[in-house]
Amino acid sequence: MAGMEHLDVLVVGAGLSGIDAAFWLKTGNATRSWAIFEGRDAIGGTWDLFRYPGIRSDSDMTTLGFPFRPWRGEKAIAAGEDIRDYIRDTAAAFEIDAKVRLRHRVTTAHWSSADALWIVSYTVDGIAAQLTCRFLFLCSGYYDYAAGHSPTWPGMDAFAGQVVHPQFWPDELSVAGKDVVVVGSGATAVTLVPAMVDQGAAHVTMLQRSPTYIVSRPSRDDRAETLRRWLHDKVAEAAVRWKNIGYGIFVYGVSRRKPHVLKQKIRQQQRAMLGPDFDIATHLTPRYDPWDQRLCLVPDGDLFKVLRNGRASIATDEIAQFTRDGLQLKSGKAIPADIVVTATGLKVQLMGGARLTVDGALVDPGKRLLYKGAMLDGVPNLAFAIGYTNASWTLKCDLTSQFVRRLLDHMDRRKMDSVVPVSPSSTAGNEPILDLSSGYVQRAADLLPRQGASAPWKVKQNYLRDLLAFRTGRIDDGVLRFGRRDLAAERAA
Repeated sequence: MAGMEHLDVLVVGAGLSGIDAAFWLKTGNATRSWAIFEGRDAIGGTWDLFRYPGIRSDSDMTTLGFPFRPWRGEKAIAAGEDIRDYIRDTAAAFEIDAKVRLRHRVTTAHWSSADALWIVSYTVDGIAAQLTCRFLFLCSGYYDYAAGHSPTWPGMDAFAGQVVHPQFWPDELSVAGKDVVVVGSGATAVTLVPAMVDQGAAHVTMLQRSPTYIVSRPSRDDRAETLRRWLHDKVAEAAVRWKNIGYGIFVYGVSRRKPHVLKQKIRQQQRAMLGPDFDIATHLTPRYDPWDQRLCLVPDGDLFKVLRNGRASIATDEIAQFTRDGLQLKSGKAIPADIVVTATGLKVQLMGGARLTVDGALVDPGKRLLYKGAMLDGVPNLAFAIGYTNASWTLKCDLTSQFVRRLLDHMDRRKMDSVVPVSPSSTAGNEPILDLSSGYVQRAADLLPRQGASAPWKVKQNYLRDLLAFRTGRIDDGVLRFGRRDLAAERAA
């Protein structure tokens, strides 16, 4: 390893969580060396990758944004390009962008206990290289940027139109005057339908196998704007942020304790927006309770408006086959289509697709517990940034980043080289960390780290409880095992 570049911390991924991690690293030990590796050619992560029409946040920006640089945009539900610019502007404002190395894709990382280091292999524009790092912080999300989930159906080769996956939207694609079918009913589908109506599509059909909970929320937060007019900036931002955090926790609590109440409220809102003739029972009443899967958010009821005026419709059915001119459904109905958009979900991929080993043994995340939703059982000097399923992604990632900074500072003070969470057998559990029944989660159940029966191995999905645990909990809690390279060498000798 002589002559090889060495970093104290390597952050993988330059999206929301990666930039957040970098901010907290900068506010720690000033002599600590670090860098961000980003496999793509731009900062922004998800918000730079996805370019389909209408892409927007599915959480309010006061909680999706960075707490250290509050969102100042006019809309609380923001467009994808505005979020991308916000991430890049934040990176520039804190001089984080100078530490980002684009087109650096991590392929493998090998932990050596003898050296207390990660040996990281990566490619730069296809050329292989290596470096060592003391700590590896994975902020690359949990899905594959190179591929989405794309089912196949009989007759696709005979279809005379165009099939498009939202993850790879063609820049030149025009939907003006065309019949479009969007296959799916998740956040991407409910975003695309009104957006393509606005782009002049003749008609847009959302074809779903089963309904999803869809709720309208104002794109502008009037109460937040009132608070900002009357309060000092910092006080107003804190008040707005906590208002939205509290509201999210309240709604989720109601969905768990009294799901029938939330179902009724959602149905009442839909009826008011869609009118008396729309078949809510068939097209908008799921078979599961709210928050068993994420709720789909439509700003200002844009989806409901195009359904009510007839520019769009919902078909609840399954595809039997493609035909030359569209889709044949299992019910026997035919839907004409010039363009079919397969908004059929994500393909889960952990660690950015990198292969990890510890002293030669392959790390399989699907067979390990996750400590505090941040570290893998038995894997030294490694952390993940994984957001909440029932709230904004950044809320949990920011807590994880602060925890990692505290952990590194603690190790520096005690002159420790390694840290590893070790679970007792009594904490064994077999639930994946993502507690959703969504298709993409179920398809990847064997790939996801597990959660235990109790803290710190139980994923709480509650910001207030996590905030208390991360801010006030002891770093040296008896679960984390710390080590020094010189002591390990003495014991081995």
